[in-house]
Amino acid sequence: MELSATEKKSQNAGKLASRKIWLPKLLYDCLPLFYLISGIGALLATLYISHWLWILPHYLLFSAACLHLAFFVYRRRRKSRGNQSSLTDVGQEST
Repeated sequence: MELSATEKKSQNAGKLASRKIWLPKLLYDCLPLFYLISGIGALLATLYISHWLWILPHYLLFSAACLHLAFFVYRRRRKSRGNQSSLTDVGQEST
């Protein structure tokens, strides 16, 4: 049974979303800092909005999402580095 054009596009989009992305080391190291600065900047920008009726919730949601991503990425990277160092420690003990 052949897939329709829409089904083929959705299947390709699913593969693209689950694919691992390679980033340069400098960009990878700066990613949590970028999220943190963006979140704090958006949070501070809410103080200077004069007509805040419709845009303030968007700024607050964006800042909360950026701060959450910053801590999430930092925590995941720190946990994976801890696992790698414990693996190297085990390898050194056995030699």
